[in-house]
Amino acid sequence: MSQRPQALFAMAPENVPQVFPPEVLARLRDSVDIDPALVARDFTDPGVRDTLARTEILITGWGCPRIDETVLDAAPRLRAVLHSAGSVKSFATAGIWRRGIAVSTAAAANALPVAEYTLAMILLAGKDVLSARDRMRTTRASSGWGIVPGIGNHGRRVGVVGASRIGRRVLELLRPFDLRPALTDPYVDDKEAAALGVPLLPLDELLRTSDIVTVHAPETPETHHMIGRRELALMPDGAVLINTARGALVDHDALVAELRTGRLTAILDVTDPEPLPADSPLYDLPGAFVTPHLAGSQGNELARLGLTVAEEAERLLAGGKLAYAVDLAALERAA
Repeated sequence: MSQRPQALFAMAPENVPQVFPPEVLARLRDSVDIDPALVARDFTDPGVRDTLARTEILITGWGCPRIDETVLDAAPRLRAVLHSAGSVKSFATAGIWRRGIAVSTAAAANALPVAEYTLAMILLAGKDVLSARDRMRTTRASSGWGIVPGIGNHGRRVGVVGASRIGRRVLELLRPFDLRPALTDPYVDDKEAAALGVPLLPLDELLRTSDIVTVHAPETPETHHMIGRRELALMPDGAVLINTARGALVDHDALVAELRTGRLTAILDVTDPEPLPADSPLYDLPGAFVTPHLAGSQGNELARLGLTVAEEAERLLAGGKLAYAVDLAALERAA
């Protein structure tokens, strides 16, 4: 009989081997008793009910069903929910915290590739690489070597909207470069911004003074269309907007109108709606560069999420604190 605590996967089954490849799964199974072939997509499934009743640690991921009071009643031994993805908002209910069940997320691990994507796009945008590629594709010619005025990453102002995990990681990655980052976030004060090494600006001032604006705020009722017609009009000619957060933070109708003037450029890894309809003008506008929500963990990066969960399980069972615990009080203003 195993002395390891019972665990259960709750996510889209096809994600288990991607997030927990053999070496990561082996490490997780050193700590818990878990069957990778038994994955809960529906907690009422008779095939998972017996295991759920014995489960102490629930390993969740993309596609996890909602964990409501009925589910919690069916899992009386549950003491931790370890999420192998980002936000837990789609499935976690307040009853989990009321019952004293610990919750952890791999959001910090998922923040790294998003921040890396953002850094890459900031540097490429500063050199006008994306537009230059399109011009060469159209003209089928190169202007040859020569000085191109108005481009470059020396002293360019980068405005970061939101001191989220990703926003903070972007600021960290920007440090080695000769750029001038600034931050806007209503929950950050001057002292904290100073600790992050950036000036704290009101949103309007950040938009007016930034060459590149990158959005990393959570999606809440307050942030819906936070970048709208008025805000876009504040951005200087030639500015670039990058959004890797949620599509609804940007008013797409207003953005399309600005892009049609040729005044701004937008790099969008998220859209509203998502995916875009086939007739969206964002596919064809020369100032729009759209990617299919791939900034977050993909391919071999997924194993980092599983490793984060395996490490959290080890901490939990050793009696230590979870490194990435989710606080219910902060959840409402989190992504």
